[in-house]
Amino acid sequence: MKNDYLTQKKPLSALIVFALPMIVGNLFQQTYTMADSAIVGRLVGEDALAAVGASYALTNVFICIAVGGGVGASVIVSRHFGAKEYSRMKLAVSTAFLTFLAVSLLLAAFGLAFCRQIMLALHTPPEVLDMAVQYLGIYFCGLPFLFMYNVISSMFNALGKSRIPLCFLVFSSLFNIGLDLVLVQRFRLGVAGVAWATLIAQGLSALLSFGVFLYVLKKLECGKTGIFDKKELADMTRIALPSILQQSIISIGMMLVQSVVNGFGPQALAGFSAGIRVESICVVPMAAIGNAMSSYTAQNLGAKKEDRIVTGYHAANLMVIFCALVICLALELFHSPMIAFFLGSEGTETAMATGNDYLVFMGWFFCLIGFKMAVDGLLRGAGDMRMFTIANLANLFFRVAASMSLAPVFGIQMVWVTVPVGWLINWAISFARYRTGKWRQITPG
Repeated sequence: MKNDYLTQKKPLSALIVFALPMIVGNLFQQTYTMADSAIVGRLVGEDALAAVGASYALTNVFICIAVGGGVGASVIVSRHFGAKEYSRMKLAVSTAFLTFLAVSLLLAAFGLAFCRQIMLALHTPPEVLDMAVQYLGIYFCGLPFLFMYNVISSMFNALGKSRIPLCFLVFSSLFNIGLDLVLVQRFRLGVAGVAWATLIAQGLSALLSFGVFLYVLKKLECGKTGIFDKKELADMTRIALPSILQQSIISIGMMLVQSVVNGFGPQALAGFSAGIRVESICVVPMAAIGNAMSSYTAQNLGAKKEDRIVTGYHAANLMVIFCALVICLALELFHSPMIAFFLGSEGTETAMATGNDYLVFMGWFFCLIGFKMAVDGLLRGAGDMRMFTIANLANLFFRVAASMSLAPVFGIQMVWVTVPVGWLINWAISFARYRTGKWRQITPG
């Protein structure tokens, strides 16, 4: 496939070709996070599953910072690539690498210093607190590898080479699952075992993908470039910060309402943790479509082909509808075995009921997050970040405020009832901005 197929091929075909490897790759990435939960839930116990689940919302915030930052940086790289400005593109790439290395080290230090205080602030049940802190301590040691891999994946996507990250994700996922079984089942390391497995697998994948990326980059002919540029950093930051917010909305919201769920006890927390693990799988295709729209929009703007963007947006919505129908059918028919996969045959009635109720309700609404992510991806790719940011903040504010005020009064179900309403609010604001057409007038820095 030629590197410029996002600006040449029919929009629907181009988006499918580009998004499919990201979908498959992210599914593999979620597979080993699911394996972490399933292995500790079945081999260690329900409290261990609750500990990993209590950590998940916090760890996912850091994942979203890495993914959102990488996607934001890739918009600038895609613009330069679409315009065939390879010298500026390489300068932007090296600037992104150095910046995210520094950020990852700072965040790792912060996480190691304050993980216990954060989990206490979230009212983590005392029965699982020490295990959750142990898991997080190991996790934060591997944060630089997580950032390195996700930024490299975004750079590959900016060049239209989304199949390369897929190969490394498949390798990393399978290797991670194998290590999970060895460290937990054979060496009896418990939650520490799954944390070490994740660190080792991500570290190896990050180093290998970095070597391949350097090889790919050398093939693009250009003159001498520096390694850091303040202007490129400013352009990337303008896109990356709102992008991080958008990618983090689900996780930040989940972390802030985690204290509400924790208040219902470890059994409800275990069931809820199983439910959000399944949800994380369901969100994967929608997030990939949104990220594909970002690169698609940025490349076509760089190539001065604005009309293709509208056609591509309509194609992205068709992809969302198809994926939402498949997800809805799967959750309504198979929600019970999905929850049982994590809890095993000894899962308590409260845990099973909480997880099943969550999936049965949520199954009907994934089209909303898909529509939201598609239009958000277009605005992000165009660099139109003001209303993008407002829309995502409105989503976050509603979900947190409504969950924290309603759940203690009406029950834990209010935690997930607020989710699709927040998605709808986000989509309505972003879509209204798209309809104005002002995103066409945004110029990169």
